[in-house]
Amino acid sequence: MTKSEKDITGVIQILEKFTRRYRPPLSEFADAQYKDPFKTLVATMLSARTKDYVTEKTVEKLFSKADNWRAIWNMPLGEIENLIKPVNFYRTKARHLKELARRIGKEFEGEVPKTLEELITLPGVGRKTANIVLAVAFKKDAIGVDTHVHRIMNQLGYVKTKVPQETEMELRMKLPKKLWKKINYNLVLFGQNICTPISPFCSRCPVRNFCRRVGVKKSR
Repeated sequence: MTKSEKDITGVIQILEKFTRRYRPPLSEFADAQYKDPFKTLVATMLSARTKDYVTEKTVEKLFSKADNWRAIWNMPLGEIENLIKPVNFYRTKARHLKELARRIGKEFEGEVPKTLEELITLPGVGRKTANIVLAVAFKKDAIGVDTHVHRIMNQLGYVKTKVPQETEMELRMKLPKKLWKKINYNLVLFGQNICTPISPFCSRCPVRNFCRRVGVKKSR
């Protein structure tokens, strides 16, 4: 094991223990709550640009009315919009959700596809959502890179990238595979609560000795 691998493994091990105090990310909550890849996919898709607690209540309301792809496919678009209205971009997400349900039924025999290449063909499903679903719902080795993962990995100095997709590709090359599924879970919670985008709480950071604080101009 190289020093870089040893350091990043140590960081994730520390964060695994540290983030246990926080409520799991929305995708993990959905997987534990419903044990249904379709519902995990829907919840993860709807959570984009929306606070987890808002999405959690929204998916509970949606699934109380339509709890499978067929029911969502058959639901009028306006009703879907009303049910998911609290989430950001709800009109766009409603259109995507209805088409996603149709395609899962027609093209994938009612089953959520289990490959990245197939998942990203679905409306409203980008690489981040697809990778999270693969890791959480199907327990596959996948790296879900959102803004928190992208930002924190750059601040640590582990990667030097400009956009999340570059970060994903860099992590695929550098990050030990045993850590892939753990990255999104731990860095999202860490990024929401300690390593915040503006003025991170560096004084309370459990991995500050590993961090180069790249791009951090002001901290607490």
